[in-house]
Amino acid sequence: MRIGELEPGPRDSIADAGVRVGHTTLIEGEDVRTGVTVVVPPVLPLFAGAHRLNGNGELTGLEWIRESGLLTTPIGLTNTHSVGVVRDALVAAQVGAGQEQWHLPVVGETWDGRLNDINGFHVRAEHVHAALAAASADFAQGNVGGGTGMICHGFKGGIGTASRRGVDYTVGVLVQANHGRRSRLRIDGVPVGREFDDVPVPGGSIIVVVATDAPLLPHQCARVAQRAALGIGRTGGAGENSSGDLVLCLSTQPVGETVRMLPNEEIDAVFYAAIEATEAAIVNALLAAETMTGRGTTVHAIDREALETILERFR
Repeated sequence: MRIGELEPGPRDSIADAGVRVGHTTLIEGEDVRTGVTVVVPPVLPLFAGAHRLNGNGELTGLEWIRESGLLTTPIGLTNTHSVGVVRDALVAAQVGAGQEQWHLPVVGETWDGRLNDINGFHVRAEHVHAALAAASADFAQGNVGGGTGMICHGFKGGIGTASRRGVDYTVGVLVQANHGRRSRLRIDGVPVGREFDDVPVPGGSIIVVVATDAPLLPHQCARVAQRAALGIGRTGGAGENSSGDLVLCLSTQPVGETVRMLPNEEIDAVFYAAIEATEAAIVNALLAAETMTGRGTTVHAIDREALETILERFR
């Protein structure tokens, strides 16, 4: 399903900006619906910046990114109560790889307790290591990894990704979508949520990872991260009080004694690409997800045929 006006990259994925993604998905019995996703940059460290739309959530390691402007580890995404174990496993992986003597990993979370036994602490270190080993430019979306038990706009949500070309550069986005109300859902400007029966769902959160091959300095990464929040808004997200809507943007240009900087006069194209890729990634999370039952609750995937009928009627 084509969203927006800009051209996607070859994979329509965050991988188009040079990063790899790996998942470990845990589906066991009636109650375990969770996992972990890792985003692995091509090299480290890299320039990065962050933005908070609403802060009822966690994305560890941001203080050092704000202080230094550098991302120094892979990024982990999981459920709210597994942040610590994923963080520790990323430290162990860096130590095992002979990297620096200290590490402050970036790990984001959203709450999957409606479908998953979140207090069972099912994510373990070996699951993080398996996700790292599986990291690839080709990866699944929907009910996978950290997105396994997530709900988006009252439908089954999860992991989504997209990319857009911004003139000379590519912007790729990956989301762990667990946010929004069904009645507010908009797709490509169409208020589709109003056309479906509303289902009250507790508020959730979204983590957005933006990667670009544009040569950005840290403060410019933070500016792009801020624009990604507009993509959340374009699909109906509002940064509700109970939502942790956190964005990290990284530039894949090598960091060294000599670096390039995209002139501010040319950055609008990257802004537009980040907005549209974020919107498309959220939509792709919805389209890739499948109906899931966990802990006695069933959350349905969006009906794609009905969705296409609604979109056609408005166009």
